[in-house]
Amino acid sequence: MMTMAFAVEEINNKSSLLPGVKLGYRILDSCDNVHSSLRALFSLVTFSESAQTLLMTQDDETPSCLSGSPIPAVIGLASSSPTRAVAQVLGSFNIPLVSYFATCTCLNDKHVYPTFLRTVPSDLFQVGGLVQLVTFLGWQWVGTMGTTDDYSQYGIQEFSSRFRRSGGCVAFHLTIPKSPTPAEIRNMADMLQISTANVVVAFAAEGQLLDLFLEGTIGFSFPGVNIPGLKEFLLNVRPSPEPGMEFINMFWEEQFGCQLQFDLNKRESNERVNADPKPVCTGSEDLSLTSSSYTDVSRVRISYNVYKAVFAIAHALHNLLNCGSAGINAGMCDKNTEFTAKQLLDHLKKGNFTNQFQERVYFDSNGEPVPLYDVINWQKDSEGKIRFVKVGGYDGSAPLGQQLKINGSTIVWTGGQSQVPVSQCSAPCLPGSRQARRPGKPECCFDCLPCADGEISNQTGSTECIKCPDSSWSDKDKVKCVAGVEEFLSFSETLGIVLVLLTLLGVFLTAVITVIFHRFRATPIVKANNSEISFLLLLSLKLCFLCSLVFIGQPSVWTCMLRQAAFGISFVICLSCLLVKTVVVLLAFRANIPSSGGLKLFGPTQQRTMIFCTTTPQICLCVGWLLGAPPFPVRSPAYQASYGKIVLECKEPWPLGFYLLLSYIGLLAFVCLLLAFLGRKLPDTFNEAKLITFSMLIFWAVWICFIPAYVSSPGKFSVAVEIFAILASSFGLLLCIFVPKCYIILLHPERNIRKGMTGKYR
Repeated sequence: MMTMAFAVEEINNKSSLLPGVKLGYRILDSCDNVHSSLRALFSLVTFSESAQTLLMTQDDETPSCLSGSPIPAVIGLASSSPTRAVAQVLGSFNIPLVSYFATCTCLNDKHVYPTFLRTVPSDLFQVGGLVQLVTFLGWQWVGTMGTTDDYSQYGIQEFSSRFRRSGGCVAFHLTIPKSPTPAEIRNMADMLQISTANVVVAFAAEGQLLDLFLEGTIGFSFPGVNIPGLKEFLLNVRPSPEPGMEFINMFWEEQFGCQLQFDLNKRESNERVNADPKPVCTGSEDLSLTSSSYTDVSRVRISYNVYKAVFAIAHALHNLLNCGSAGINAGMCDKNTEFTAKQLLDHLKKGNFTNQFQERVYFDSNGEPVPLYDVINWQKDSEGKIRFVKVGGYDGSAPLGQQLKINGSTIVWTGGQSQVPVSQCSAPCLPGSRQARRPGKPECCFDCLPCADGEISNQTGSTECIKCPDSSWSDKDKVKCVAGVEEFLSFSETLGIVLVLLTLLGVFLTAVITVIFHRFRATPIVKANNSEISFLLLLSLKLCFLCSLVFIGQPSVWTCMLRQAAFGISFVICLSCLLVKTVVVLLAFRANIPSSGGLKLFGPTQQRTMIFCTTTPQICLCVGWLLGAPPFPVRSPAYQASYGKIVLECKEPWPLGFYLLLSYIGLLAFVCLLLAFLGRKLPDTFNEAKLITFSMLIFWAVWICFIPAYVSSPGKFSVAVEIFAILASSFGLLLCIFVPKCYIILLHPERNIRKGMTGKYR
């Protein structure tokens, strides 16, 4: 109030602004109440003997402020709720209302408040700065506190919305009653203490927070300046019984704790009520000897907004009254100019000047000033009193990222600490893990889960784990990808060497047996076993042994395509030969029965045809498989059993092809086993059927065990399992069918005669 009076006096004493015109004012107390504000407003607009009543009636559709109206403009109010009521009424009369402290974003609606202007930025900018400040300090888990007025409700609503969008969470909200009782204050304090949030964002007046916060509070304030001459003006104030001095008189009594003697009846009444009456004020007490917010004008903030409001109106009047223009009254204002409040409003909106503090004062299209704030910290001085220390600034008009500037080293937190407090529902997850939100909880409340094998997170607070490239693997701590060791069944490793040696042994034994059978091909035991089929069987067994070599070594396009096809075709040829031999054995036994011509009907041509017919389906299956969906080499992440390695293997895009291949082999093996079992009662001297039966039992045992072992073996071990199955079944066929015959050929040639083979002596 006193700053406004000072500004008016300063303008009246200036020769450059409004020359020849004196400003006047009338001050009324709104009591920070809507009803009191409206009563004061109506008394203001009807004040003056010549003024007309400007209340709207049913016949007055477009009332206007007439020339000569005593109130072309109003400065006020401080609170947003009373300001809304007053601004809505004044808008009907086109009277400009310039507020110095009403910051509610609700006042931005120009359809409802067309004449509202302010020298203070709206909460829209303050909220944006608060969100940046809270985020800058690393606070993601905060509570909110406010009062029941529009400033708090709109401010908290906007802050909560923006804060959530930036990734933060609101832990709780407290509403401060208008006149809180000690019990209510204790309840709020208890809730603050038990909450896991260590930071509270408050939208309230300073006086409403004194019982809850002190040292450590940080917030936004308007830029402060030192107005020259203001302190001297304030210190020269003296009480007086004259009308209009009521506010100063009340302040004087409050400041010095005394009673003015202007009204003896009032003084005597107080003496009767109070046992210890107050001393009498002389009116000559020295304000310079006191220390209070009234005398501390080193950096006035809210008062500076009042100062700018007065000068904004003065500059608008200066332009409206054509002050300083050439003419009869050169250098003076045209006092005869009649104007309306709407004309003054238009000039206010167009106003743009730079004051003595080098600040450009203007209103944008919404009646808003430049959003400038100081970031201040509540600190205790040596006497334990709270003082405000500037620790940064916020410029809402600057580019994003350059708006907020904080000097963290100058901030003093609660308890005198220099370390920034931590306020988090859950501590950020360390590298190597990811944040998993807790069901039913805010986003800031989460658990930390370690990254899976082959994935990493190299930043604190990661919400997702990153999958390593195909050629890399996660390290032990899951924080970086390392080059994986390529793993495949190599010729140089022990397992590969053993398998190669077993393969070569099988090929060598097959070659030796082939040489023996060729050397003794004219003997009865070789002839009786159908030498052509026996040699074809030995050749297919060589292929079975050799195909296992294709499974060893680094997989390539050709080896992936060749390995299963070679395995499937070579084994089918082998089993086809065994099937023919089994049929021949059964027909040979029937050939010894008179009138039996079965063997004649199943000669070499029929035997070759049977082998061709049983082999062809497998060949067609393999060719179709390789043409339609051929296996191809891939790099697969290693299993836990081979941690940190990249497995090179052949991927089968059509797994059914492999199982069909196995199924056909199993079908032929089953038919061989069945036919050989039927011939188990042949004479003991002719044991071919029993040998085939035994070899098929070994074959079935090997491949039945192979399937679960193959499915459960990881990486290169699945390849080793298949090679073992191939070698074991091949050795079983070779040893069971050919070794007993070689034994007779080499060690018991006396049994290698026709009579020894049939068991008949004729």
